[in-house]
Amino acid sequence: MIIYDPVHKTIILSELEQMLVNTRQVQRLRRIQQLGLADVVYPGANHTRFEHSIGTMHTASIIANALGLEPDEVQKVRIAGLLHDVGHSALSHAVEGVLKRNTKFQPVIEGKKVIGHESFTRNIIKNKIPGEKNICRHVEANFGIDAYTFFNDIAKMATGDAHSLDCPYLGHIISGDIDADRIDFLLRDSHHTGVSLGLIDVDQIVRSLTIKDKRIVLGTLEGSTYDEDMALAAAESMLIARAHHYTAIIHHPKTQSARVMLLYALEDAMSNIEETGGKDAVTAAIIKFFTVYNDNDLLGFIKANGSVHAKKFMGNIRDGKIYSPRVRFTHKTLPPITKMALSTIARHGVARKMFETELKKELDDVLIDLSVASGVPKNTRIVINEDEGFFYDESALANGLVRAISRQMSLTAFAHPDMVVDAAGMESKMRSLVDDISPKLIRFIRGDQYLPIEGLILLLYGVHNIFEKKDNIDISIPRIRNITWLYKTVELFSMEETLKNLFDYYFHERYGFSYSEKVFEDLQILVAMGIVDEDLRYYEMNERFRQRYEYVLTSDGVEYARSLKDSYKHEFAAIMDHLIMNKHSIPRDIVTIKVDRYCRTTRHQVKNK
Repeated sequence: MIIYDPVHKTIILSELEQMLVNTRQVQRLRRIQQLGLADVVYPGANHTRFEHSIGTMHTASIIANALGLEPDEVQKVRIAGLLHDVGHSALSHAVEGVLKRNTKFQPVIEGKKVIGHESFTRNIIKNKIPGEKNICRHVEANFGIDAYTFFNDIAKMATGDAHSLDCPYLGHIISGDIDADRIDFLLRDSHHTGVSLGLIDVDQIVRSLTIKDKRIVLGTLEGSTYDEDMALAAAESMLIARAHHYTAIIHHPKTQSARVMLLYALEDAMSNIEETGGKDAVTAAIIKFFTVYNDNDLLGFIKANGSVHAKKFMGNIRDGKIYSPRVRFTHKTLPPITKMALSTIARHGVARKMFETELKKELDDVLIDLSVASGVPKNTRIVINEDEGFFYDESALANGLVRAISRQMSLTAFAHPDMVVDAAGMESKMRSLVDDISPKLIRFIRGDQYLPIEGLILLLYGVHNIFEKKDNIDISIPRIRNITWLYKTVELFSMEETLKNLFDYYFHERYGFSYSEKVFEDLQILVAMGIVDEDLRYYEMNERFRQRYEYVLTSDGVEYARSLKDSYKHEFAAIMDHLIMNKHSIPRDIVTIKVDRYCRTTRHQVKNK
């Protein structure tokens, strides 16, 4: 079977791949648009999850062949690429947005509540696909293993569970920071929207990948400085494209508005189903969203079950009357303390819904959306001649792009295009409401769960308290010069009885030292929100100059940390006891600056404009 693809041109399918393409699960993807409602902005963006899955399969085989994998391994990663989205819900990520905001709607799979399509994908690949008799017979005849065992491995590869595989690199090809999925959707979305996201040199990216210790890394085991530069350039180009993809397509105000209108309408329809049929009816509907429905089915569900308001939203989308952004706050217009609070609220689905609902109640006839970017690259490694390090440590550009992705957030009030709005009055009222509501919701979140990111703030604040010296003119503050110390300290706290809940981070030693992807991600969020300042320094090791990042709490970070102390009295006391006892081993430099310069916060700058 031959498929002619607009991005990759001619793609030839094997017999097994043809069988899989003809399954109901894969055919459903033909009628699910890759970018949801983005075609309200980009009319050409009507490409589907089906063609993206074919493209991911093809890209996966390019990577696998370049890495010199065995034919059976190449076939496995192709199948994983083909099936990686079979559990995706209709209308892009709208359903997942509803589930994050409404925990009572979250279905249970294998004993766990789920909010993401990966759980449905894993379940379908493991339990549904092997039930096709012709596929089962083909797998057993050509691979010599039981079909359920075969597809169990495929499910792990397709959904990011690479670490449990005998050969983790098979999973990294489909789900990693630089993977077939991302390469294809960046190329494909750029092609169909007409938005130039930057050059993605697939050949150079593929040539820059190698396998080390069963992991895919950038670089070569026997390379030169030039090889390293090219590997970094290839990966940087892809990261640039990711940052532009989010800004230009996902975070476009009109795309965002259509997504919000759809979310409110879907939430309304699901609430009506709950009233008439109970929780079981809602659960049954949600499972269909991820396994049976296509886009038209889901739109029909809203039409059949939504209230007058929901149907009005859908009618406006149909007629192109997309709500307009009347007030929009971003990282550029919000002070750091407010950004930090909103970032925390946005990542807690229930609190986010409460926040948006409260603002909507006070601002008549508008829709409120609080959005933050996700998916910060955090585990890409680069190796040259066995010398290994993190991509973002080796590339200042990559580090800046990670920060750029981390800081992308917005709080927007949308109104019907025909509605007359006093934008200045609404902006002033929204600022006042945000200042009033945010602290209450942060307390609500803390009552529901510990916030490890606040543990990081308190750790940095403890170091600041120990070493800070201040007079009327100058202030001397500590700058932590070794991020490894942060990892080690957080890991130690995560094992102590008093602190383990506040520092609930997972660590692994796959790179030969304790590392937590979540600690890195949270640290980047603190930098992006203006709570922590990150500084670049160069040092020499093994006859090479390297770069490292050093961290210091900003004045806004100090103020925010002070507001946390009463909520974590016992935990902060334990943090301080440890730091005071071990203060001489804390790797730091002391930085002295003028008090007025250090305390000139973003909040004051905004007010003075």
